Amino acid sequence: MTKNSTSSARLAPPIGGFQEIDGRRIFVHRSGSGGPAVVFLPGAGAVGLDYFGVQEGVSQFTTAVVYDRGGTGYSDPLPLPRTAAAVATELHELLRAQDIAAPYVLVAHSLGGAYAHRFAQLYPQDVAGLVWLDAFHRDWDDFMPPAASLAATERMAPDPEQLEQMRPALREMRTELLANYPEHLRQPLIEAKGSDEWIRAGIAERSTLVELATELRAGPKIPDVPVVALTVVGDDPAQQALTSERTVQEMRDGRTRMDAALVSSVSHGEQRILSDTHHHRLCFDRPDAVVQAIRDVVDRAARP
Repeated sequence: MTKNSTSSARLAPPIGGFQEIDGRRIFVHRSGSGGPAVVFLPGAGAVGLDYFGVQEGVSQFTTAVVYDRGGTGYSDPLPLPRTAAAVATELHELLRAQDIAAPYVLVAHSLGGAYAHRFAQLYPQDVAGLVWLDAFHRDWDDFMPPAASLAATERMAPDPEQLEQMRPALREMRTELLANYPEHLRQPLIEAKGSDEWIRAGIAERSTLVELATELRAGPKIPDVPVVALTVVGDDPAQQALTSERTVQEMRDGRTRMDAALVSSVSHGEQRILSDTHHHRLCFDRPDAVVQAIRDVVDRAARP
């Protein structure tokens, strides 16, 4: 055991609590009141409290919910990866157990998009709107260059040795991203995000991207609800260090076209392109843009 292998069983969340679902504890934190309720679906390697800053903004005008999927974050361990249907069903049960009335505005970041889409396929009547935060798309491979395909992304996962080398840089990045968090949240979160369990969970969730896309393609497209997609095209130094300039540009173009196709598939869809941040930093650098997108979808969803 390394010094970083804090057991997730011993990690107590600094805020929020637990809801038991199928005999397992799921971490959940809600704030605000009113509806439609806004539910955040984290990306792989992220946890609910990474969205605390934007949750605070959203809670000023409606109910805002962050949570950790089973097997991730403060929730009880579970074998990963899981199907999108398993994750979507768990979220549906969580919201019902918490007496949070449907329909919901789902705010999906990165891999969270796969789970939001599956939720919408299984429970279309429970979705009032969608906010796509640079999120996963089932047709990813149709828009991206081969070097950035889902299969290629799966193969690029770091091995344990590479992870160990990355640890100091990752901690530095987390410390900087969470700099504006209240101290009672910031320090416990930095420590927990450095634990072996949390890091392994993030890698495991990214290991079946091709299967997730296949699962989603077997079902319908997103329902005809208000959608705002934030497409992030800013420079990501880490990506630029690993990828050719041409591939980076092809990925930017692909992402832009992919989100444009998503919003054009509904009656009230809008794409907003952000060039002053990158994928992992979106909610930290531009909480204003994220909260505004959510407010606009909530307002549109509330109209008859």
